[in-house]
Amino acid sequence: MSLIGLNRRSFLRRSGLLAAMTPFAAMLLGGNRTATAAALPFPVGPELDIAILNFALNLEYLEGEYYSLGSTGESLAAMGVVTSTGAGAAGTLTVKSSSPLVPFQTSALAQYAAEIAADEIAHINFLQTTITKLGGTPVPAPSIDLLNSFNAVAQNAGIAETFDPFADETSFFLGGFSLTDVGVTAYHGAAPFLYNKTVLSGSAGILATESYHDAVLRLTVFRAGAAAQTKAQAVSNLRDSLDGKKDLDQGVVNADGTPNLVPTDANSIAFARTPRQVLNIVYGATKAASGGFFPGGVNGAIK
Repeated sequence: MSLIGLNRRSFLRRSGLLAAMTPFAAMLLGGNRTATAAALPFPVGPELDIAILNFALNLEYLEGEYYSLGSTGESLAAMGVVTSTGAGAAGTLTVKSSSPLVPFQTSALAQYAAEIAADEIAHINFLQTTITKLGGTPVPAPSIDLLNSFNAVAQNAGIAETFDPFADETSFFLGGFSLTDVGVTAYHGAAPFLYNKTVLSGSAGILATESYHDAVLRLTVFRAGAAAQTKAQAVSNLRDSLDGKKDLDQGVVNADGTPNLVPTDANSIAFARTPRQVLNIVYGATKAASGGFFPGGVNGAIK
C-alpha cells in the first residue's frame, strides 16, 4: 500500500480549504453540537457531568486493562484496582490464553508502556473518586475483549486475518495507537458539555495526559518503519469510515514521508468526537449497541 495521498493534513493546510474555520468550529468537528446535546441523557448540569465521567471511565478501564496486561501480564483486578463498584459487578475480560506480557526487546519501550499503564490506573482512581464526590456511583468495568476485537480491526482494516497486539513491542504500540487516539478525541468532544469547572479542569488534565501518551505511541510506530506506518494508516482509514462523513483521523506519516505525530486540523487543533462516534469505533460498527472492544456494551447512561 502506497503512503502517497494517504494523509490529508498537509494538503488541507496548503489549499486553505479549512483556513477559515474558527477554533470553536474545529472543536465541534466531532459532530453537530445541537444534535449531540439532544442525544445526551441529561441537560447540562451535575447529572450530565456524572454521565460523561462514567462514559470516560469505560474507556479508561479499556486502556488500563490493555496497558497493564502488556506491561505486567496482570489484569487490573489482579493488580488490586477496583473494577467492581456499587453499581454492579465487573464484566468479563477476554484476552489471549498465553501470557499477554509483551516480550519487550527495547528497555525504553518497556518503560514507556509501564508509565502509561500507571497513568491509566491513576485515571481510573481519579474518575471513580470524582464521580463519588459529585454524588454519583462509578460504573463497574464492562466486559472487555482484547482478543477478538483486535482480530476484527485487522480484518476490517485489510491488514491481516488476525492480530496479536501482545506478540511484540511494535504490535503493542500499534494496538495502543488503535485505542489512545480515540480517547483523546473523546475527551475533547466532551469538554463543551461539562458543567462543573473543577470537573472540566480535571478532564482537561486527563486529555493532556492522553495526548502525551498518544505522541509517544505515534512516534514509536513511525520509527518502527514503513510496515508499521502502513498498518497505522489502515487503522486510521477504518476509524474514518466508522465515525461519519468528517475526516477526523490521520495516520503517523504525511504524504511526503515526514512524520505526522500530532493529528490536527488546519488550525492545529486536535479533533473531537461525539459519544456516538466513539462508540462506532470501539464497537466496530455504526449505530451498534455493543461489539468490538465492549462485547456487552459500555456501562452508564451514555450508550
